[in-house]
Amino acid sequence: QVQLVESGGGLVQAGGSLRLSCAASGSIYRFNAMGWYRQAPGKQRELAARITSGGSTNYADSVKGRVTISRDNAKNTVYLQMNSLKPEDTAVYYCHAVQYGVGYWGQGTQVTVSS
Repeated sequence: QVQLVESGGGLVQAGGSLRLSCAASGSIYRFNAMGWYRQAPGKQRELAARITSGGSTNYADSVKGRVTISRDNAKNTVYLQMNSLKPEDTAVYYCHAVQYGVGYWGQGTQVTVSS
């Protein structure tokens, strides 16, 4: 059973920073890729950032240059460092992992950016 637990969300002013964490149950080596998706009110869930088991990363254009995804294999944790936050970054952020073509989701963590 795969469990992903997000933390680190909260309320921050525009221009501020947050670091989200996604702790996985067991080793993250088994996942082909892990990522962070986000869903704003009334909008579809979208990919924000993704990292593969080999360390390759890709980012949505909307966050590129402001966000960094990283992984700590020893801690079985993936991070999303978000800087220069904007009100439009307000969303529920979900951790996602893929293993053998099967996707798993965390419960989400709310990020609210005030103007």
